[in-house]
Amino acid sequence: MSREIDIRIDKEMKWALDVLINMINIPTVNPPGKSFYDFAEYISKVMESIGMSVKVIEVPRDIVEKICRECADSPRYIVIGRIDGGKPVIQFNGHYDVVPAGEGWSFDPFKAFIDGDKVYGRGSVDMKGGIASILLAVKIFTSIYREFNGSIEIALVPDEEIGGDSGTGYLVSEISRPNYAIIAEGSGSSNIWIGHKGALWGYIEVYGTQSHGSTPWRGINAFEYMSKIVMRIIDEYKPFIEMRKSSYDYGDPKGNIPTINIGGEVRGSTKINIVPGYYAFSFDRRIIPEENIDDVEMELKSFVDRLRRIYPEVNIEMKVVNRLAPAITKPDSILVKIAIESIENALGIKPKPIVCLGGLDLHYYTEKGIDAISYGPGPEENAHIANEYVLISEIRNVAKSYVYMLSKLLGVDT
Repeated sequence: MSREIDIRIDKEMKWALDVLINMINIPTVNPPGKSFYDFAEYISKVMESIGMSVKVIEVPRDIVEKICRECADSPRYIVIGRIDGGKPVIQFNGHYDVVPAGEGWSFDPFKAFIDGDKVYGRGSVDMKGGIASILLAVKIFTSIYREFNGSIEIALVPDEEIGGDSGTGYLVSEISRPNYAIIAEGSGSSNIWIGHKGALWGYIEVYGTQSHGSTPWRGINAFEYMSKIVMRIIDEYKPFIEMRKSSYDYGDPKGNIPTINIGGEVRGSTKINIVPGYYAFSFDRRIIPEENIDDVEMELKSFVDRLRRIYPEVNIEMKVVNRLAPAITKPDSILVKIAIESIENALGIKPKPIVCLGGLDLHYYTEKGIDAISYGPGPEENAHIANEYVLISEIRNVAKSYVYMLSKLLGVDT
């Protein structure tokens, strides 16, 4: 059967690449959410062509508006293709929104083209290449196996690039709760992301007293106090959290600790002859799966409370602007074991189950008790860069691995 899978994949690769090029050429830029209807209309026809029943569900405007006000006038659609056969339900997840093109491109980012083993274009690796692997795998699997024990879903969602609540969050809360979920983010075919770090984003604000630069004794310099607070975080809080070690593999030996990055954004006075009365700096606290996001927030608040007592001359506030819970699917879970075995059988390599250093939509599944992994074509370091590309060989390898995963999860033999 392995030989037959190879033959069929090779036969359908042109079809998959044509679909990928067509997807990239639809500029689903987010924010604000361009061309989402055009994408939903196109991909619905593709899924119907491979034998799936398809529903297109509009995300309620009020949910979108809570996350992104500028996005509220651009409707969001979740597209679900399904082949129904009862339980278990295996769901493939892919987000179709892409970040803005930005600067530095050598060509039109929304006119995809192939050069050797590479497909270039915005969204090629993040993550329309993954969607192409999903579609190719389901097309191949259903052409070989007419009967199997369970259901296959393809759920294509918006808004991963602005947090996910109005995409995968709405999907899992209101539309579909599968037994297993596979997200096609660009892990690369030799890695499985079994989870991701969490994140707490916010600002530390320092309020002093503004005065003229010629009479600094009449003011309280918020910048000076901000500098003192920054050094407290570097000298005290940072070493404190870095004593914690995660038990999971992160693909990087430095990745298994909690981290805090400060100063990604700094706000304050812009006039040279002013004693600044206000300054603020951002913090990006990354959370390992062994930590709880609520506990981390309380820990930071307690640290800020202590700073208030140390520096009573100024008012210090902490403002949280984004929360992302960490996620983990245990390495000994059925899904992870089957994924490892399938990739080994399909590609002849033993993949590494690692925790992603960045954020994914996995937590929406694990918070509901659903085993989920992320596995998709790379190279993952190409996400969000100029001249983004995905490797055709990776699309093929991942699709083949998906076919093996489906066969094991749905009770047929490859």
